[in-house]
Amino acid sequence: MNIDSISASPSAVPTPCSFRVLTDEERNASLRQSLEEVQWCEKQDLWVYGYGSLIWRPDFEFAEQRQALLRGYHRALCLWSRINRGTPEQPGLVFGLDVGGSCRGMAFRIPAESVPKVFDALWLREMPSGAYIPRWLRCRTSQGDIRALVFTMNRKTDAYVPRMPDEQLRQVVYSAQGTNGPCIEYVMETASALQRSKILDKRLQSVVQLLQSHTALLNPQQA
Repeated sequence: MNIDSISASPSAVPTPCSFRVLTDEERNASLRQSLEEVQWCEKQDLWVYGYGSLIWRPDFEFAEQRQALLRGYHRALCLWSRINRGTPEQPGLVFGLDVGGSCRGMAFRIPAESVPKVFDALWLREMPSGAYIPRWLRCRTSQGDIRALVFTMNRKTDAYVPRMPDEQLRQVVYSAQGTNGPCIEYVMETASALQRSKILDKRLQSVVQLLQSHTALLNPQQA
């Protein structure tokens, strides 16, 4: 049981007409701003922090991978997905980094010569609507602290889901599907990737238990 959801009211689903994709100019401007913030030069490797699908499907080459701890944010299904794991008419849920707590994920070192290509692809994947705020944050690894690009939740958009009752969450995750596949696949693949990496996330474990209990009710012979 998700304790936070016991007293939560159903989350309002954003209307299809409220969804807007960033223009190429807006997306490219966001990318340029992020690189300027870190004062990137063409000989500088950069780190990218993954906490969701980037852990199990980064879709880019990297020179090094480290487990990393980020403080001040926690992993949560707090983002309506209207492209990758849902549609404007039937949004799904994907992970965002919401304020508070901490999060263990994976940091990837991108070689300097690959930064333009990799970051352009990252912005296409992670920033179609501007629901994330890209930040350069300090992450702790066993080999020392690093500064990595982190996609944090933009709470000021209608894509933000602060809390959601268990039953609504089950319905959304089981019913939504987007260009990258079903929402349920995304949640379970992320949970499996964290387990393989021996990363404990009690919130995500709670969500998985909710989903598995629903499956058992639908298929009692498999329970």
